Amino acid sequence: MNLSLYSAATGMEAQQLNLNAIANNLANANTRGFKRSKVEFQDMLYQKPRSSGTDSGGGNLRPTGVEIGNGARAAAISKVFTQGQLTQSGERYDLAIQGDGFFEVQRPDGTVGYTRDGSFKINAQGQVVTIDGLPVLSGFQPIAAGASAVNIAEDGQVTVQSANGTQNFRLTLTRFANPAGLRSLGGNLYEETAASGTPEAGQPSEQGFGRMIQGFTEASNVNIVEEMVNLIMAQRAYEINSKSIQTSDEMLKNDAGMKR
Repeated sequence: MNLSLYSAATGMEAQQLNLNAIANNLANANTRGFKRSKVEFQDMLYQKPRSSGTDSGGGNLRPTGVEIGNGARAAAISKVFTQGQLTQSGERYDLAIQGDGFFEVQRPDGTVGYTRDGSFKINAQGQVVTIDGLPVLSGFQPIAAGASAVNIAEDGQVTVQSANGTQNFRLTLTRFANPAGLRSLGGNLYEETAASGTPEAGQPSEQGFGRMIQGFTEASNVNIVEEMVNLIMAQRAYEINSKSIQTSDEMLKNDAGMKR
């Protein structure tokens, strides 16, 4: 059996998945708080017509064996939670996290989601919400109507000045032991899984949590140049695997055309 056809086919399938991940990274190059994905590959099981270390006769052991690979597969597609560049927006409710942590967001079904996108707004009730109108938790209190000044310190301390006086409260952040284990929901949201670990709440700028920067947002951590290089490499790998199939087909064609 010509294993090269099947091995090359698995390689093409793996590289197609790689291209899909890279294309999604590039599509979200300007998505606030987006974290790039990377595909991790593994080789597949091997056929072993002859194993190393077996007896070759006379008490002699074979130093090497015969192992024939069966191609490659995608073992995981994981998120890379490196820091994105902070971009000044000038909006007083925009918040960027520099360092470790997530904002908590209440989803429509009542469950909690987590995000790094700090592009926040105020709704008609004075509640801080995401651009999709989801309430932001993380210690936020409703902002008094007609607030003349809203100051958010790096440690999460919020001071609101209004005609009714001064309002003070402090924000919190949430982190996970394994953020790569979070499940992506779309809309710049993640949810907890068994792999991510349970959420841990804490104060900004304390005990390893990141600090808050008011008037800034965190950009995507996608490096366009790096992704373009990865795209070219994946494309070339796909082409080489297709060339292997073409070569195997030609060899089979020659075998079928042999005459006595």
